Amino acid sequence: MLNTILITLLIVAISLTFLGLKVFFTKEGRFPNGHVSGNKVLREKGIGCVQSQDREARMKPRHAVKESTNASQPE
Repeated sequence: MLNTILITLLIVAISLTFLGLKVFFTKEGRFPNGHVSGNKVLREKGIGCVQSQDREARMKPRHAVKESTNASQPE
C-alpha cells in the first residue's frame, strides 16, 4: 500500500516538473492561456466565452425606451 502511494506521488511530481519546465527555466515563462478568448482562431470567428457574451448582453438593455431630447421643454 505504501509503495503504491510513493510511486503515485513520484509520477505526479515528475509530471508537474515536465509541465512546468518552460515556466521554471525561461525568463518570461508562463503557462499557456487555455481560455477561449486567448485562442486566436476562435477570436477571428467571433466566438467568445460565455461569461464575456453574458456581460455584453447585460450591457445592452433589450426593452429600454429612448428618452426624448426635446429642446422646447421649459426650464
